[in-house]
Amino acid sequence: MISIAIPTGVLNAGALHLLARSGLANLTADDLGRRLLAESGDVRVILVRPADVPAYVDHGAADLGIVGKDILWESPGSHYELVDLNFGPCSLVFAVPEEAALGGPETWPPQLRVATKYPRTAGTWFESLGQAVEIVRLHGSIELAPLVGLVDGIVDLTATGRTLRENRLRVAAVLGTSSARLIANQASMKTRTAAVQAMVGRLREAVGNGR
Repeated sequence: MISIAIPTGVLNAGALHLLARSGLANLTADDLGRRLLAESGDVRVILVRPADVPAYVDHGAADLGIVGKDILWESPGSHYELVDLNFGPCSLVFAVPEEAALGGPETWPPQLRVATKYPRTAGTWFESLGQAVEIVRLHGSIELAPLVGLVDGIVDLTATGRTLRENRLRVAAVLGTSSARLIANQASMKTRTAAVQAMVGRLREAVGNGR
């Protein structure tokens, strides 16, 4: 039996739809209910928090995983990244208050203070531009931080920009784009090659057919 870790949250419906389209596991959110483990045919589905998917795959609790690229930026790990699954698109952006005089890098002060849930990614990106930055790690409602003067701006994911607009924030820069990715445990790829590759092939084919 091949196990695959899928995330709760915004990517969950897309992950279940992909598994069903590939013919690997026909499960719905209602089927899972509050269960964290479910089996369908020769596939075991493990339901975990998005940030935990790489850990389950890296340590061999799951052979494969479906996870957002944004999570992989923060948790590079020891897995293989195999396929862009083409759902859950969003952008990681640097956003500032609408009235702020901050535009491109030439308008930034010598040191920025930035709030984010993505400290590793944000820090690396600003450093690549030669921009000094103080990272303030927050876990929720980070749109509030620049509005009360805690930081100059935020680095966060956005799909439509609606939340930013509702909080009077605008995009000053785009750090990267994210979507759901298929990752694999290194040992599984070497010791269970045929079974894992067969499952990867079916998922890859389902992605292609769904375009």
